[in-house]
Amino acid sequence: MLRVPVVSKKGKPLSPTTPAKARKLIKGGIAKPQRDKLGNFYIQLTEPTGEKIPHETMVGIDPGKLYSGMAVQTPKSTLWIGHLILPFPEVKKAMKSRAQLRRARRYRKTPQRKIRFLHRTGHKIPPSIKANRELEYRVLKELLKIYPITKVVYEVIKASGSKSFSPVMVGQNWQISRLAKILPTETREGWQTSVIRKHLSLAKEKHDKGKIIPATHAVDGVALAASALIRYEYFETKHGHGHTWRGECKITEAPFSVIQRPKLFRRKLHVENPAKGGIRKRHGGTITPYGFRKGDYVEAEKAGRIVCGYISGFSEANKVVSVADSSWRRIGQFTVSKIRLLRRSSRLLIEHRPCVNI
Repeated sequence: MLRVPVVSKKGKPLSPTTPAKARKLIKGGIAKPQRDKLGNFYIQLTEPTGEKIPHETMVGIDPGKLYSGMAVQTPKSTLWIGHLILPFPEVKKAMKSRAQLRRARRYRKTPQRKIRFLHRTGHKIPPSIKANRELEYRVLKELLKIYPITKVVYEVIKASGSKSFSPVMVGQNWQISRLAKILPTETREGWQTSVIRKHLSLAKEKHDKGKIIPATHAVDGVALAASALIRYEYFETKHGHGHTWRGECKITEAPFSVIQRPKLFRRKLHVENPAKGGIRKRHGGTITPYGFRKGDYVEAEKAGRIVCGYISGFSEANKVVSVADSSWRRIGQFTVSKIRLLRRSSRLLIEHRPCVNI
């Protein structure tokens, strides 16, 4: 059964409740409905409570290069599962473009000057990999506000040879050390995740990992979270001995969210290539002259059709604003007067898929 997150009057996460009880609390004025920056619905109590949380709540994170899976799990229910579309390709492309522009600029302006410092010393995390881990960390910080999370389980990759073997390996120790500062953190290897997943009878999509379904990456997040609740132990009795699974972990229906960053561009003086006449257009930035910011979630109307989406651009000449969907694909251009702000930008694009049984 689905569970609705609950927070106290002061904002402390409490044990989730059932939808029926949540409706009853709202109707009785004991709680008020809220939404967090991930778009998750939760209720906040309007009266003090002395409830003690009777169970552990685990988060499983399965990091990847292009996609990551996350899940929140308790012994009796799955609370939330997420599919993160990582910004690795966009950041890598932007860094490559920046390097080319800098190289050309240095060739034109200061070809004889020696470099001032050694910037390739190997102690920094590549921006593309850092952006991936930052998105996972950001989502976890938002989940901490509505779920009483007690532990993080993080999958690590171990391979012989150089630690630059895989983009997932690079920076994983840095990410684990960051997580350990806010919550107790455990690690699992890939084969351990696989064993737990098979024990829980969770289907895994191995052929098309780009599919936005729970079976690609989110199931691994569930398995990782479950690994802190159940374990494979040796037993011995007077009739024999062997191994068996101990602990409790029930997989249930849960809300499924797809999360990614909007494809915003940093403010630059002008575009790289001039248009006709040698005039370069303004490029980048997040503000518009109409009071909206790029990434704001709005309701827009055009020809009797009402849509909800994210501000992605504008045209001063036509006085219209572009609205995009959760994949950052433009839905259309709308007159400013026909747009209503629903939620300010959180620098995240959220798509809520139907609740699923995994």
